[in-house]
Amino acid sequence: MSEKETPAVSERVALDHGLTSEEYRRIIEFLGRVPTFEEIGVFSVMWSEHCSYKSSRVHLRRLPSDGPRVLQGPG
Repeated sequence: MSEKETPAVSERVALDHGLTSEEYRRIIEFLGRVPTFEEIGVFSVMWSEHCSYKSSRVHLRRLPSDGPRVLQGPG
């Protein structure tokens, strides 16, 4: 594959990058077009569990966010 050739982006590519079908649809709606291969890569990183705390956010909300033993609150 040359530098100018990039894979066609489909829902399968998004799923292979760890995005859900719903997230892929949201990206298309947000951009108003099918994303490029590079854009799918950026979205997949930014929306990953590591960056966005998808599954742990609900549990983190149960922890205290202020008080004498809290060094840093949310944000």
